[in-house]
Parts: sequence; C-alpha cells; structure tokens
Amino acid sequence: MPDQPRGTVTFLFTDIEGSTQLWERLPKAMKTALARHDSLLREAIETHGGHVFKTVGDAFCAAFAAAPDALEAAVEAQRAMQTEAWDADIGALRVRIALHTGTAEERDGDYFGPPLNRVTRLLAAGHGGQILLSLAARELVRDHLPSQAKLLDLGDHRLKDLYRPERVYQLNAPGLLSEFPPLKTLETKLTNLPAQPTPLIGREREVAEILNLLHREDVRLVTLTGTAGTGKTRLSLQAAADLLDEFQHGVYFVNLAPISDPDRMISTIASTLNVKESGEQPVAETLNRALHDRHMLLVLDNFEQIISAASQVGDLLAAAPRLKIMVSSREALRVRGEHNFPVPPLGLPKPGLKPTLVALSQYESVALFIQCAKAARPDFEINEDNAPAVAEICIRLDGLPLAIELAAARSRMLNPKAMLEKLSSRLKALTGGARDLPARQQTLRAAIDWSYDLLDDQEKKLFARLSVFQGGRSIAAVEAVCGPGLDLDVIDGLESLLNKSLLRQEEGLPGDDRFVMLETIHEYARERLRDSGEGEAIHLRHAEYFKAWVEQFRRELRAGANQYKRFAWLDVEYANMRTALEWSLAGAQPEPGLRIIGALWPYWWRQGQHLEWRYWVNQAEKSSDEATPVVRAGVLRAKGNMLFAFNRLSETRRVLTDALAIYRSLGDDFETGTALVELSLGSIGIAGEYEEAVEACQEGIALLRRIDAKAEIAYGLNVLGELTRAQGDNDLAQSAYEECLTVAIEIGDKLREGFQYGNLGAIAMNRGDFNLARERLKRAGSLAAELGNRWFVLDNLAYQACAIGGCGKPRRAARLLGASEALHSSFEIELQASDLPDYERWVAMVREELGEETFNALREEGSAMTLEQAVAYARNDADDE
Repeated sequence: MPDQPRGTVTFLFTDIEGSTQLWERLPKAMKTALARHDSLLREAIETHGGHVFKTVGDAFCAAFAAAPDALEAAVEAQRAMQTEAWDADIGALRVRIALHTGTAEERDGDYFGPPLNRVTRLLAAGHGGQILLSLAARELVRDHLPSQAKLLDLGDHRLKDLYRPERVYQLNAPGLLSEFPPLKTLETKLTNLPAQPTPLIGREREVAEILNLLHREDVRLVTLTGTAGTGKTRLSLQAAADLLDEFQHGVYFVNLAPISDPDRMISTIASTLNVKESGEQPVAETLNRALHDRHMLLVLDNFEQIISAASQVGDLLAAAPRLKIMVSSREALRVRGEHNFPVPPLGLPKPGLKPTLVALSQYESVALFIQCAKAARPDFEINEDNAPAVAEICIRLDGLPLAIELAAARSRMLNPKAMLEKLSSRLKALTGGARDLPARQQTLRAAIDWSYDLLDDQEKKLFARLSVFQGGRSIAAVEAVCGPGLDLDVIDGLESLLNKSLLRQEEGLPGDDRFVMLETIHEYARERLRDSGEGEAIHLRHAEYFKAWVEQFRRELRAGANQYKRFAWLDVEYANMRTALEWSLAGAQPEPGLRIIGALWPYWWRQGQHLEWRYWVNQAEKSSDEATPVVRAGVLRAKGNMLFAFNRLSETRRVLTDALAIYRSLGDDFETGTALVELSLGSIGIAGEYEEAVEACQEGIALLRRIDAKAEIAYGLNVLGELTRAQGDNDLAQSAYEECLTVAIEIGDKLREGFQYGNLGAIAMNRGDFNLARERLKRAGSLAAELGNRWFVLDNLAYQACAIGGCGKPRRAARLLGASEALHSSFEIELQASDLPDYERWVAMVREELGEETFNALREEGSAMTLEQAVAYARNDADDE
C-alpha cells in the first residue's frame, strides 16, 4: 500500500446512486454486489497509487499525491463498474465519482479541512456513472488526460456548502456514459439560501444533530439559540442546505434582522415567498392558505428582537401540517413543540497544553483563525513561534466565531503575539469587521449591544450586577449580592438572561446549579456595572457574602471529616474568593478580605497552594494593623502557619506567640487550644525548645479535650507525635500517632488518617523495618492520591522512595528521589524541616549503595517524571532495574 499523501492532496470520493432503496428491496443481492463493488474500486485506486483512507457504507474516500493518477483511477473504476455483469435484479450499480485538490491536515490516518467538505458537496451534485472535477483538480490534469478523454465545462455551480460557486467539469471518455441530467446544485433547487463568503469550519457534530432533529416526524420547530457571535446563522444555513433534497417545495431563508415590529413578521415571510396579499383578506390567512399543502422548510433568522411574535410561528405550523421551521435566535421562542438547540462556541485547545501544530489546527476555533488570518494576509502561517499566541487568542475569545473573525482580520497589521497584547480589552480591540456584514456584526460590542438592548431596565441592572462574580454564580449568591434593591425576582431575571443567551447554566457540585458568562459578555457587563455608579456597593456586598460564606465552616476547613467536602466547595468558588480578596485588600474596606484569609489559610496549606498563600498573607499585612484584635489574630495565624510551611521556624514562633496572646485575652478555649498546638509546631526538631513545645502542645490538647473538639484533638496528637519523633522518642511518637489514627478513623478524617500511616511508616524506617514502612506508606499514598492533596502526595513520594531503597531496590529509589525533588522544587513546596535529618540519612543510604555516579544519573533520569508518572512509579512493586 502506498504511503499516505500529505500537503496538497487530490481527493477521490465515490458512492452508489440509489443504494438505500436497493438495500431495502434486495438486501441479500446487494451484499454480494457490494463486495464486488468494493473489490473493483479498491483495485482501481491502489493500482494508480491511491490510498483508501476511509470507507463509509458504500462510499470510498481516497487520497492521491498526483491528480492525473486520481483521474486514471476514476476512469478505470467507472469502466469496471459499467462492464461488470451485475445481478439481473439489481441491474448496473451506478457509481458517481468526484475529484478535488487542496491542502488538508492529516491526523491518525484521516484528513480534515475545507477540501474534504468541498469534494463531498461536489460528489452530492453528481449522478451515477458521472466523473466530476473541481477547477483545482482540472488545472492539474488538463495536460495529462487519458487517451481520447475530454473535459466538459459544466459552468459555475453553487454547491451545498454555500461557499463561492465552483467551476465544475465532467470527464468524457470512451466506454463511459456521457449524458446526464443537470447537476443537483442550488441552482436546480427551490431555495433562496444566500451564498457565504467562506466555507463553514467544523460544526460537523452540530449539523448532524440538527439534521437528526429535523428528520424526525414529531419535530417541526427547532430553535438554534446562543450568545452574540456564536455562529447561529451560519450553522442554520448549512443545516438548511443539507436538507434541500428533503423538502419537495423548497427551503427558504427569511431574514428578520431588519424588522423590529412583531406584526411585520408574517408579511416579511409572505414577501420572501412571493405570496401576494389577496383583496381584503389578512395576509396571515393568505400565507396560511399558500403554505397549507407545502412540504417546505422555513429558516427564520434573528428572531430575538420580535420575540413576542413567537405565537404566530405556532399558528403557521398549525395551518401547514407539512411545514417545518428552523429559527435562529438569542432567545428561545417558548412555544409548544419547540426543540431548543443551544449552539456552543467552537472547540478550544485546553489552557496550558502544548499540542503539535497539526493537532492544534484541528481545533475548530484555531482552524477558523487560520482561515481568516490567511484571508487578511495570504502569507500567514501557523508555526512553533506563534502557535501559543493563536491558541491563547482563541481561548480568550471564548471560541466565539465572530470574535475570532474580527481578531484574525487584524493579521494584516499585527502578528499573533502583538494581537494577544491588544486583547486586554476585547471590546475595544475587536472592531473593523467586513463592510458587507450587518452593522451589529462589524464590532463585538455592537453584537452584544443587540442583545443588551432587548433587556428591560431591571434585567439590565441584574445583568450588570452579575459581573461582580468570577468563575460562576450560585442562586443563593446571586440573591444575596444582586437581589437587594432590585424590582425583579432574581430567579425570573436569571431565567430571562438564560433565555436571551447572556448567561449559561452549568452543573457545579451535586445540587448546585451555576450560572456563567462567557468572558466577552463578562467584560461588557463589567463596563455596564462601572457605568451604573453602584460598582463599589455591589463589590462590598460580594466581599461580605463570601466572607460570611467561608467563615461559616472555618473550623471544618482546619480538620475533620468534612474538610475535603468544604475544599470541594472552595474549588468551585475560589475565583470568587480571589475577586473578593483583590477588591477588599486594594481599597478602603479591608476587613472582609482579612477575615477571608483568617478562615481560608488551611485550604491553601492542605491543597499545596503555598505561593498563593504567601501572596495573600503579604497583601494582608499592608492592611491588618488597624484591624480588630480577633481579625488580626486570624491573619497572624495564617502568616505563622505559612512561615512554618516555608521552614522559617523562628519567625513562626514569634508570629504565633502574638496570635496566642490575643486569643488568651479573649478567653476563647477553642482558638487558644489550636493556637497552642500550632505554636508548638515552630519548635519541632529544636532540642532547646523541646520541653516547652511539648508542654504547649499538651496544654492545647487538654483545652480541646475539655470542649470535645475531636478533629482538633487529632491534630494536636499528630503534632505531639512529630515533636517526640524529631527528638528521637519513637515509642512516645508511635503512641501519639496511633491515638491520632484512632480518632481520625472515628470521625472520618481521611487526611489525618493518611498522615498517620505516613508517620507510622517513618517510625518503621527508623526501626529498620522497611517492608512494614513500605506497606504503611503505600496506604498513605493511596489516601493522598484519593484526596488530591498535592503537598501530601509530594511528601509521600519522598518517603516512599526512601522505603523502596531500604527494601533492596536502590535504582528505583534513586529515580523516585529525583522525581520527588524536582516536583517539590517546581511546586515550591518544601519538606518539613524536622524531617530533613531522617530523610537525608535515608538518601545517603541509597547513594552509598549505588555509588555517586550511578545515583546521580538515575536521579537525573527520574527528575523528568510528571507527578502522575511518579505516583504510578511509586505504586509499582516491580523488581529493581
């Protein structure tokens, strides 16, 4: 089999005319005939150097490096089909063949891009026994025709892709049929579908789903909904073009954008269909009578500004039982029998990933950018240098076709990197669309204005207020932040904005619906909030809401069975937390931000977000001097524990001593007890402070036992074990860890449970029992992975590497040590200072067994592992290698 062609390729597509009816009538005979058909076609294609890359039913899709070879294969295939002795019941199998040449992307053995769509549409225009060529293919074969063959110019034809007309040629050659009916192109159809200046990029799945809906007998009204610029009109036109053969009396496009009076809808449809008013009879009755027996599809475009005319659509469907209607609108019609089809943005690359250039160009948004950039600047090429900027542009523009087209049009002046810098304000940057576009599509702002102007005053106020949120909004949060002073039920308002495609609804955690805005819409809404004059008041309400929200479960964030449930909530709302912190700490209302930090810091610690933690503590220090004592104590605890995480122990003790003094003065046993335990952390491994630290820790545990705060008792026992293990008292440490493990299991605190398996593993290593240590550390590692706690996972990798070395597998240990050290460094997470002496002793053991050179080579090899690879490697009990 020849190699698969790349670059400029000539595509040869075939199918059998009328095969569906033959299969229904003669399935057994068709099975035999199809096998022979496949053999003849494959032989003709492969004999002439073609590559069959796909077969779909009776259709062949082949690629050729040279267009003349493709033409020779087409001629040989048609001659073979026309001279074959077919079953008498079936008669001759009439195969149609189309050839088109273009540049397509090859991926995983298949091809993608506009040339594939073009050759498919060209094939659909032909008849059985016919060979059709596009102009591009004709130019490459005209001087290399088979003997006595001629090309017949069939003229310009509009194909079903609605793109520019295609010059079509028919090959006539001895032994082939030469007389055919007119091509099945738009010129022969009852339609007024407008030509489009560019081919449709992607959307195969959406087109197929719309066609499936409209093929159903029980579906007569489909509404394509979506936000401004999402490509509803283009998608509806393509779906309509693909349905031209399905409707006996035609497919007609009705542009409703020029009208704003709902009473003019019926007359606009009548005018489009050339239905004349009859005397004194109302135009609605005339239209109903004209459509009554018609099998027709109407495409009603831009319905949103006459939405109150929706009931008239229902009247039309009732009057004409064979009529179907497809609507494009930013708002659903909400009439009986309507099937709403939300049009999603174009497919986007995932942020942070770096796919190959070929893979990147397969994303619909990127492919559209490339197409439009080439139209603006013919020499534009995507390459390793500009690909990240192109991907980021598409991501920032939410995959909205209109926004991407407007951005790519700037390619004549700006390269992608420069363009990306200009996109700090999407609404200012994205102007200057094609002059032949409607005014509402010439700038992104105008497109969104069109939707915004459809809102009433209270909906506009809610829309602007919603911009204060980041990353999504729950109903409860919207009611608290946006509801006061609004003469509108919040749920009704959200529903209206959803219906008008200015919001999208997504599922958050179970039972928690989230309302999100595309960033282009979000930027527009922020402008409206700023212009409203109530921005500061809404931001304060937002910060106060999230302060109260996080403080209500501040104790559960520190420890306990619900800790990770609360962490999951914070994962969902974290963007709102950051927004509240940014606004509060940058302005004249710092208290909400300071209190959020005082509650939130355990999340940063346990989730391994140490850099984020340090950043916000530093920001808080600028505003905390004037805070109330209890608020200041919360910030001090956040700072003291952060300093401990970065192994700055003397500063830890100083800061937490100040926090403890405040809590003692307030007489708060819970906060005093936990502060005492945290203070003792700062003395782990420091011999001169051991007794004082143990005394503080035990005092804290006693206070917590008095109020039966079991989650915090477990934490205190954990710290007591750390203190005594660092001092070399393994027996007392084991006792503390085991009691902590019992309490953790009792209350369902999996994080604390996992810590204890790790701690008991360290005790086992200190005693030389590396097999027991390995067993305990693997159990800890499983819990760390289950919880997704990066800090715990990384520390566990370091300990597992040491245990693996002690189990007689030094080569595996060295690799895992390299992975652990590199990952700790990349995430800027440090091993606890008190663990370093034992860790360094165990590492030295592995180094000594392997020798310095081998150890360093294997450690370097392991440093290339990703976190996922390192976790899998640690779990594997394979022999040393």
